[in-house]
This record gives sequence, C-alpha cells and structure tokens, in this order.
Amino acid sequence: MNEWLSKIDAGLIGSIAEAVIYFIVGLILARMASRGVKQWSKHRFDKHQQLLMGRIAAYLVLLVFVVMGLNAIGFNLGVLIGAAGILSVAIGFASQTSASNIISGLFLVAERPFSVGDLIRVGATTGEVLSIDLLSVKLRTFDNLFVRIPNETLIKSEVTTLTRFPIRRIDLAIGVAYKEDIKKVRKVLERVAQANPLCLDEPKPIFVFLGFGESSLDMQFSVWVKREKFIDLKNSIHEEIKEAFDAEGIEIPFPHRSLYTGSVTEPFPIRVITDTEQQDRP
Repeated sequence: MNEWLSKIDAGLIGSIAEAVIYFIVGLILARMASRGVKQWSKHRFDKHQQLLMGRIAAYLVLLVFVVMGLNAIGFNLGVLIGAAGILSVAIGFASQTSASNIISGLFLVAERPFSVGDLIRVGATTGEVLSIDLLSVKLRTFDNLFVRIPNETLIKSEVTTLTRFPIRRIDLAIGVAYKEDIKKVRKVLERVAQANPLCLDEPKPIFVFLGFGESSLDMQFSVWVKREKFIDLKNSIHEEIKEAFDAEGIEIPFPHRSLYTGSVTEPFPIRVITDTEQQDRP
C-alpha cells in the first residue's frame, strides 16, 4: 500500500515538475519571441504596430506552453474549453464596458489616428502617447503626469494629433490703438517674422484684419514653424513683436471706455480734488 502511494506521489510530483518546466520555458521563449518580432518589424512598421505584434507573439507562445503544462498534469482540456466558454459568456455580460473598450481599441489599431510617441490632445488633456493597449491609451503630460484614457472615450471624443504633420502654424492675436496705420503695423510684423530664424519662409506668414474691437484694431498674424520648434517660437516672437512696436512707436492699448451722452446733453462735470481738499471734507 505504501509502495503504491509512493509511486502515485512520485508520478504526481514528476508531472507537476514537468508542468513547471513547461511554464518557465514558455515564459523565456515568449520574451524571446516578443523581442524577435519587434526586431524584425523595426524597419517595417511603426512603434505601435511593433508593440502590438510583439505582444501577440508572446501570448501565443505562452499559451502553447501553458496547454502543454496542463496536459502534463493530466488536466482534461475538453473540460477546460467548456469551462472557458461558459466563463467567457458570464464575463461578457458582466464586463460590457471592457468589451466596448477592446472593440474600440481594435478600431484605433485599424484607423491609426496616432502612434506611440505622438503628442495628442483629448479634451483638456495633452500629452505624449506611451502605449496603446486593448483597454486604454496611456499618456504622459507635459508636467510628467500619467493619464489613462479608455479606448471607448477616444472613439467618442475629438482627438487632435499635434505631431501628425512636420510643420505647425502659430496664430497671434494682436491689438493696436485706433490711431495706428494698419499698413505700417503689417510691415513691422512681417519684418519681425523675417528676422526670426524659426519662422518658415514657406508657407508665408498670414496677416488678417479681424475688425474694430472695443479698445483696439484687432488683427491676426500667423507664422509657420517646424513642430519641434513650436514652443521656442511661440515664446520668442511675442517678445520680438513688443520690442518692434516700442521701437516704431506703435501703441498696444489697454481696455478703456468712453462715456458719451449725445450732442444735446451737457457734458458730465469733472472736478479734480487734491489730497488737501479730500482731507478737509467731512
């Protein structure tokens, strides 16, 4: 009896050891397969597709060795497949949101509105894409915060890819006093753009007169820049415009209001009170 039990224990221990070996070898080969696929696709696909293909390869290799390990223990795979089917149905009803995110993730992979490393803006959040997973997209903001956005939200929201094209346009809102000559202002702005090495000659800068504001003549001056120099130009060109306006005597007005009661009505009486008169008042 004891010999029989010892044989059973020895066989069970051997099967478990064999299964553990399968699992360990599977993990090692899965990592090697992931690295190999990424290396193979390095010059053929973008970072997003490389990451996705590497994960699929790793999961497939690991699944094969997990099945082999369960088979070594003597686990009935037919029962496992049936249980997995029932479990998948139950999980499907219980996790409709996750299923929606997975489907949305597949649409993102197919449509490719952005890739890993791009800068995107979703609502009030702007950041660099770290990864595109089955359930969500991970971002790193400019102030080094980690943001997770569900795939379903990305499908339903307006997504702006800031690094899609090699150049970008900066729109500058500028106001000058009513007494200023608009043609002179335009020439000064064009000289500022020509003097700045970050402004592109093509496409040419755009000048648009927007209209008559409450306190100023409103205009828009737009310049083009390489996307990696966007922040540098946006910081420098405002300072250069202010210096050029000061040198040319062009006034940038502050908001003010004039009260007018009509030609028939007498003007409002205005009296300047000195500090001494103010102190003498009760």
